[in-house]
Amino acid sequence: MTSKIIFASVLVLTFLLTVGISKKLIPILASRKMGQKILDIGPRWHKSKEGTPTMGGLAFIIASGICGAIATAVVWVINGADKALPLLITLIMAILNGCIGIVDDMAKLKRKQNEGLTAAQKFILQVLVAGLYLLAMCFFCGLTTELYIPFVNVSINFGLFYYIVAMLLLTGIVNSVNLTDGIDGLASSITAVVAVFYSVAAFVASASENVALSVIGALMAGSALGFLVYNFYPARVFMGDTGSLFFGGLVVGGAFVMNNPLIVVVCGIMFIVETASVMLQVSYFKLTHGKRLFKMSPIHHHFEKCGWKETKIVAVFSAVTLIFCVLAWFGLAK
Repeated sequence: MTSKIIFASVLVLTFLLTVGISKKLIPILASRKMGQKILDIGPRWHKSKEGTPTMGGLAFIIASGICGAIATAVVWVINGADKALPLLITLIMAILNGCIGIVDDMAKLKRKQNEGLTAAQKFILQVLVAGLYLLAMCFFCGLTTELYIPFVNVSINFGLFYYIVAMLLLTGIVNSVNLTDGIDGLASSITAVVAVFYSVAAFVASASENVALSVIGALMAGSALGFLVYNFYPARVFMGDTGSLFFGGLVVGGAFVMNNPLIVVVCGIMFIVETASVMLQVSYFKLTHGKRLFKMSPIHHHFEKCGWKETKIVAVFSAVTLIFCVLAWFGLAK
């Protein structure tokens, strides 16, 4: 019962704080002309969105930071340090990824273009954060090199290779969520669905045993749903890299807290598809000397150019995510 109260409190408080902070933040961002620049190579109708305030992710990072800190303290007192530390370390990792996003967004605004940090700069910073996360999880939370394989219910000790897989997941998922944030409400909606999956998984497995996962699910759901109040079509604010990298940290961190890192590939399938579409587009373009596999990538832009409305893309992508979350249920440790 205590775990359910903590979960409900974090969910509601994070939602209310995200809505409240966003309401105050949007006029500030607008007054300081912190508006989104739209690439000329993007869909032409996106030009109407130019100038929409960005870096709105600050709202749910602040909300999650406050609620996460309070929840960590409560969990520490009630359930002990071993239950609280995974939550604390994962929250810090997500916030650090959000900080990378802040630097990137600020660079874009300063240069008045949609290019901030270089890909190499961003990746190096993300690798550093991922490495620190794994180090902290190993020393304080007993993370081992055993990797659970979903659906076959076996764990294999990968030794040092585990860290390569873990680094690929940590940096890959964070960037995948970033790529998904291309139309109004898409990244927030998919994140909210994954949050529900994590929350249900935590409670069915006994939330008292995985209270950290239940709180992460509550933070994700409260943040995503609260931000959707202003980010759903037509968006009044964009989360920017600030918010998408933070969300990516929570999404992949939840899988590690669950001790089932590979499950994020299933429940976060649309994040993976978005990244795969970019990789396929680039590879096909190079192999065919200029031909394109999709009308535009990431793939949500392909569907836009096929005539789909943004709301339809969000609904379909969220529904597919929900279906794969149900499938992921059967890949949880028995």
